Amino acid sequence: MKFNRFEEIVAWQKAKSLTINLYAIFDNSRDFSFKDQIQKASVSIMNNIAEGFERKTNNEFKYFLYVAKGSCGEVRSMLHLSFELHKIDEVSYIENTKMTEEISKMLSGLIKTL
Repeated sequence: MKFNRFEEIVAWQKAKSLTINLYAIFDNSRDFSFKDQIQKASVSIMNNIAEGFERKTNNEFKYFLYVAKGSCGEVRSMLHLSFELHKIDEVSYIENTKMTEEISKMLSGLIKTL
């Protein structure tokens, strides 16, 4: 797999879509600490993919992919909580949880290829 720009990485593209979804879902939330945490964690996924790629070494890229994978788990954990606390509907919960699982699998695949 050869990428010229981090924007070509499908995991980054999906992480960006996830982030946009979460910003829209929690836009009007009055629970600012929860909203900030889930939004920051989703931004962390895409930004760590980008930062690792720009480091230009496989070891550093792999490290940042692991960090992105951890943030992906954090978002998934918070999605469980947001559903249980009735902060999001079931459709949004299922859709975004599936996205986190897909991103996590893609990150694992990238890590293995490095």
